[in-house]
Formats: sequence, C-alpha cells, structure tokens
Amino acid sequence: MVQAYILIQTEVGKAAAVAGEISDITGVTLAEDVTGPYDVIVRAEANNVDELGKLVVASIQGVEGITRTLTCPIVHI
Repeated sequence: MVQAYILIQTEVGKAAAVAGEISDITGVTLAEDVTGPYDVIVRAEANNVDELGKLVVASIQGVEGITRTLTCPIVHI
C-alpha cells in the first residue's frame, strides 16, 4: 500500500468545495481545507505508485477549481 499527502492550490474561494468533492473520491482517506500556501491537504492511498498517479491525475486533478497539485508520497525510513 502506498500513501501520500497531496497539497492542492485552488481558485480563490473554492477550497471548501474542492475539499468536499475530493473527500468522496475512492482512495482519499482525508481532505481538509487549510490556510497557508496550499488551500487543501489530502491524504490518499493506493495499491502501488502507478495507481496513486492515476488517482491524482484522473480523479483529483479533474475537480473543478484546482489550479495546482503537489504529491508527497509517505516513506518509512
């Protein structure tokens, strides 16, 4: 299982709506609107890195109001 945090920037005023819509996507375990340089932080999981990439590109980036994403895979060192 691969887990990651996805940091999202949105259009002005869209953070809550984006977080709400993303929280319903399969593979997303948490979606919170926050303050700071990013507007939404998502925790997601998938079976492997390829599936994680598909989740981000095909599902999350398709949500209206998102302008940029940064995916940060979780590592256990």
